[in-house]
Amino acid sequence: MERITNEDNLRQTIDQFWETVPSVWSLIRNHLRAIASEQFDISVGQFHLLRHIRRGLTSIRDIADARQISRPAVSQEADLLVEKGLITRRQEAGDRRFVHLALTPQGENLLNRVFQQNRSWMMEKMASIGAKDLDLITEGLVLLKSAFDTPMEETQDIPSILIGM
Repeated sequence: MERITNEDNLRQTIDQFWETVPSVWSLIRNHLRAIASEQFDISVGQFHLLRHIRRGLTSIRDIADARQISRPAVSQEADLLVEKGLITRRQEAGDRRFVHLALTPQGENLLNRVFQQNRSWMMEKMASIGAKDLDLITEGLVLLKSAFDTPMEETQDIPSILIGM
C-alpha cells in the first residue's frame, strides 16, 4: 500500500490545478469576450475598461496601471465608450489632468447582461454536476482563494517546489 504524504498530495493538487484552472478560465474568458464583441459590439479592451470602472477604478491612470497599458490607450477606449453612451468622463475641477470615469445606466445594464448570459452558459456547462460535488467545488475554491490571500512577504517561506518555481 502506497503512503501519500502531504507533500505528495500538494504536488498532485498543484498538477490538477494547472491541468484545470487555466483551460477552464480560458473557455470562460473567451465566452465573455464573444458575448461582449458579438452581441454588444464592444472590444475586449472596452469590456475590461467597463469592468474596472465597475470595480471602483475611476481614473485613466489607475486603469492603465491595473491593465499595464498606456494611458493614451485607455483614454482612446474611454472616448469610444463615451460615444456609445456607456460611460461618462468628467475632469476634476482642481486638477484638469485627473479624469473621473463612471458607468452610465446603459453601461451598467450592458455589463449585467454580459455577466448574466455568461452565468447562464456556465450553469448549462455545470448542470450535470451533482449538488454534493458542487458543494465540494465551492468549498475547494474558497480554500484555494484563502490560501492565496496570504500577503506576499509570508509566501517567501513556502518551499519553491510547492509554488511551482
